[in-house]
Amino acid sequence: MPRSRLAAPHFALLVCLALLGGCVSAPPAADAPVARRIAALLPADAVLIGEQHDAPEHHVIEREAVETLVARGRLAALTLEMAEEGNGTGHLPADATEEQIRTALSWNDKAWPWADYGPAVMAAVRAGVPVLGANLPRARMKDAMADVSLDAQLGDSARQAQQQAVREGHCHLLPESQIGPMTRIQIARDRAMAQAVVKARQPGKTVLLIAGAGHVLRSLGVPQHLPSDFKIATVQLLSTASAIPEGPTSDYDSLWPTAPLPPQDYCASLRRPT
Repeated sequence: MPRSRLAAPHFALLVCLALLGGCVSAPPAADAPVARRIAALLPADAVLIGEQHDAPEHHVIEREAVETLVARGRLAALTLEMAEEGNGTGHLPADATEEQIRTALSWNDKAWPWADYGPAVMAAVRAGVPVLGANLPRARMKDAMADVSLDAQLGDSARQAQQQAVREGHCHLLPESQIGPMTRIQIARDRAMAQAVVKARQPGKTVLLIAGAGHVLRSLGVPQHLPSDFKIATVQLLSTASAIPEGPTSDYDSLWPTAPLPPQDYCASLRRPT
């Protein structure tokens, strides 16, 4: 889904402005927290990072993940939910301007603030690593809604769980008749991201995918559409006030807790009478 709970506020990152201005920050030290976490996931054909879109700390971690893989000579490509399939920076030089990069990705700043994602993108481009749009193009969403073959892409229990996620993600405001078609869009988006990751695969290197946490669930998301011989590691970045240990969970290979965000009812504005 575009932003967290469809109505999440935008937060400006307070770091990495120098990087966006064209300066390259030093990569994290090998013993830095993110570097250690990434190293523990390797080797892998792909690392799938699932974020909360409005969490500033998650975007910092994503940039550091890019820099860590670059420093190890392992980053095959950075793939993004935040840009549509068919867009990419592979044809651009490492010193391309931000405007050139945003144009190449057909970047939608209203949906995905560049201040949030630009640092990770720029770190990849400056290292000569392609950044690839992975999301289903909006022009294909209508066809996906009517494509009943997508229903068979998930087992019954997984499809039902995805349908419930759609209900909750739309604040229980969608008519029930729309749940099936909207679920097909989610499945089609996950499949498109999986295809982009597979296309970017390079022996001995790692593709990094940045997407919402729901998209990297092993039971429902992108992993369901990857080849069985494709070695992946899935990470959930979770903003929480609870004391949750890092490590594997039933849904992800690794959970990385981060500082909590202020409580917010993302559905309040949608329920407000007009």
